[in-house]
Order: sequence, then structure tokens, then C-alpha cells
Amino acid sequence: MIPKRAPIGDQFHGALIRVDQDDLLIDQVPLSVEPLYQGTITLRYGVRLLGKPQLAIVPGLLALDYGDFLTGEDAWMFILKKSNLYPRADVVGYMHDGADEMLPVKKLDLALPIMVLAYVDDHATRPIAQPQAVIAVDANAIAPRLLDYLPHFPTLALWRDNDERENL
Repeated sequence: MIPKRAPIGDQFHGALIRVDQDDLLIDQVPLSVEPLYQGTITLRYGVRLLGKPQLAIVPGLLALDYGDFLTGEDAWMFILKKSNLYPRADVVGYMHDGADEMLPVKKLDLALPIMVLAYVDDHATRPIAQPQAVIAVDANAIAPRLLDYLPHFPTLALWRDNDERENL
């Protein structure tokens, strides 16, 4: 029996805001900013496609060559750590735009950064944004995996200072 898709995900309690061209997760919304979304945000992680770094798939199910299926954390860790052993294994999931997709592992580019996608809840398949950073005073309140894939800044001002330095 084929199991149900179960993509990994983390929760962020706060808001999603847009500053200039960047979408940011923030724990406390400044009065001068209108949030794009506020509340509990589900975050999922997409693996970018080989030769098309602007595209990514959020794995929900991994079908291995020998007939086994993996979901959730097991599928995620297998893709990141052991997928080179089974390049023909199929990844079933949703693309970064919400489209249903199935791709062989060999079409994934594990050398590129993971794409973080924000969703309104655990059941959504179409993301509402692709955040570029997390702004939160307490890093301990943020899911460790999220901190692995997005830069963290304690304040919006520190993020802006960092952003301005990178654009010089």
C-alpha cells in the first residue's frame, strides 16, 4: 500500500511581511508595516532542481527503486543523505508554485540552498511566500531546521543593515 504524502514542516508563530522586495518571517510586526499574513505559519522545504535553481519540489513521498516508500522525516533525511545510492528513486510532492509533481532524485540539486516556503496551514499545497530571513528576538523559539535554511536577525534594523552591506 502506498502511504499518504507527509512533507516535513515546521511552525512559526508571528507574521509574514514584505520589506522592499523581500518576504520576511517576523515575531513582532512593526506598526509601520502591514502584514501579508499573521498567525501560525506552516513552513515547508523545497529541494531545488538541477539546472533550474528557481524551481523546487517539496517532497511528500519517496518511492525507492526496490518498492519501499518513505515519508516525512525519513524521506527528507534519505534525500539529503542517501539519495546518491538510488538516483532513480521518485520524489512525489508539490512544486514551489503548488503544482503536483513526480521527479527522479537525479533531477534534484542538493548542492544548492534549500528553498523555504510559507503556507497558511498544514493542508495547503500552494505557498503564500518564499521568505528570505527570520526576524525574531529569541532564536530559541524558532525551529532549528528553519535556522539551518534561513538567516536569523534579532531585529528588522539589523536585517536592513546586513542587507545594505550585501548590496554595496
